[in-house]
Parts: sequence; structure tokens; C-alpha cells
Amino acid sequence: METPEQIRDRLLTRFPDAAITVVLNPGPAAQHSLLLGAAHARAIAEFLRDDATLRLDQCSNVTGIDWPEKEIVEPTKVATPDPANPAGPPKVVEQKTQRLQPGCLEVVYHLYSISLRHGPVILRLRTVNRTDQAAVPSLTPVWRSCEFQEREVFDLFGVTFAGHPDLRRILMWDEFTDHPMRRDYVEPDDYEWEPTPHGTVLEKAKVHYPALPPAAAASATGPTP
Repeated sequence: METPEQIRDRLLTRFPDAAITVVLNPGPAAQHSLLLGAAHARAIAEFLRDDATLRLDQCSNVTGIDWPEKEIVEPTKVATPDPANPAGPPKVVEQKTQRLQPGCLEVVYHLYSISLRHGPVILRLRTVNRTDQAAVPSLTPVWRSCEFQEREVFDLFGVTFAGHPDLRRILMWDEFTDHPMRRDYVEPDDYEWEPTPHGTVLEKAKVHYPALPPAAAASATGPTP
């Protein structure tokens, strides 16, 4: 099978205006991936499915990744005149600059060819941010197996898939307003969905119970030995 670099080069020949980047995986698996811009993602997916050399006819897995914003410290070396020896070579001083890397949400697709028995080819789509521009194109119209998995990413990460045929929650209930797989998710302590809390759940839930009258509280705790 072609390498990610070869696939990227062929895609850029077919889609010269597309944003396509090879993302290297430094781990032992070395499963490098292709980061696609949203504008051409659907057309590229169709090409990968229909191309005679690739025939990527199966999407086996769709998953989400939350990348919160983070501070990046970058060391740089600056040459400055040496006050102790102005006529000599400049003194190299290391300086550190800081920048804030914006956060985003990422969707990862693992593609295989059942007919040609090769893969995976891994695609990545990224949102603009984690708030009001958290959308990517749905690839369900290309691979039907993406349908429930994109719904799961929508439910747990909050990624909106434009063009999905039935985008709604699949694990959490409709009234739930958060996304449990985000890294800044805060677990509630009232557990309103737990009909019979027990153990540590019960201890957290007790702070939300209405206060009992003194007589009822004494009865609940039992007689004093």
C-alpha cells in the first residue's frame, strides 16, 4: 500500500487547493495520518473510497480527541555583542518566548480496504475551536459505518457533523447539556440520573438532600447506644 506521503502527493495533484498535512506518529506503531482541511474533506473521502489503487471501502473506527488551549514555551538563540569583548564574536544568549496555542477538537477515522486487504489509512479533521466553531463535515455519506460513531463523538465531545443524516445524542439523554469526554468536564455531584445512589455516589448526593426535621434525623440515625 502507498505511504501517507504518497497518498498526500496524489491527493494534492487531484485537489491542488486542499489543505493536507502528514501527521507523524512517533510511537512504535508508526501509524502516520493525514490531517485534512474541512473544505475538501468530503471530496477527498470519496476519492479514497473510489480510487482503484486504494479502495478504502470500510471505516472501522471514528474517535474524538480534545485538545485544550495550552501555553507553548519556545527557546530561541539570539546573538548579541559581548560587553566584555566588543570587538570579538557576538555572545549567543538563549531566550524563551511564550505563546498560547488555541484549543480544538479532533476527529480521527481509521480506513481499510476490504476488497484489497490493506490499511489502515488514518484521517484527521479538526475544528476551528472548542466553542462556537466546533464543526467538521460528516463522512457518513461516504462510509455508512460512521453514522453511530460520529453521533458518539457529537455526544461525548461536542463536535457537530455538518451533513450527518441523524445527528443526536446516542449515550446521554437529550436534556444533558455537557460533553463527558472533554478534558475540562466536571462531574456533577447530585447524580440526578441515579435512582438508588449508594457508596461514594450516595455520599456526594447527600449534600443535595433536603434537611430533615430533628425528630426525623434522630430516627434515621437510630438510637444512641
